[in-house]
Amino acid sequence: MENTQKIKIVTADPSALGLFGLAVITLVASSQKLGLTSGVSLVFPWAIFLGATAQLFACINDFKHDNTFGATAFGAFAFFWYSMGFTWLIQNGVFGEKLALAADSKQLGFAFLAYLIFSLYMTIGAMETHKVLFTIFVLIDCLFLGLSLNAFGIMPEISHSLAAWSELLIALMSFYGSAAAVLNKHFGKVFLPVGKPFGIFK
Repeated sequence: MENTQKIKIVTADPSALGLFGLAVITLVASSQKLGLTSGVSLVFPWAIFLGATAQLFACINDFKHDNTFGATAFGAFAFFWYSMGFTWLIQNGVFGEKLALAADSKQLGFAFLAYLIFSLYMTIGAMETHKVLFTIFVLIDCLFLGLSLNAFGIMPEISHSLAAWSELLIALMSFYGSAAAVLNKHFGKVFLPVGKPFGIFK
């Protein structure tokens, strides 16, 4: 009879890094939407390395934690920022003027709409995580609502402002969430409160 030994591989919670990546890219991107900076040339590297790669790293490690919610959230938004980076390259003619001129912004609107649908059902899931994450997802809902409407040319000024301010608030809340994830674990106590789950669905 063979003896079977199970080995558990312990990995640290990756959410602090994932939220930090989200915080950095949304802060940088919101500065452009709010008119504090111009263009996307120097938004691009932060989108690829912080918005995309940091969240992808968090996604992979959340899968190791058997955390379907966290892995799906970080993974989906990681690939969003990879896609946005590629979109900016096309729009700025990196792949040729012909491709840039043929770009239809309404297609981008449908992509934003898809992410709005995604973020809405993830908001329901976030209700049973903690209130800081729930707040971040509500703001993400507002961001994608604004981006969708703007891409379709519906109330462009209002929708642009909605997206810009929502993105800035996402950054601030994500910094707080990241800090809480690091410091609460580091000190072994609630150093920064994140709020209990709503308890509606569980």
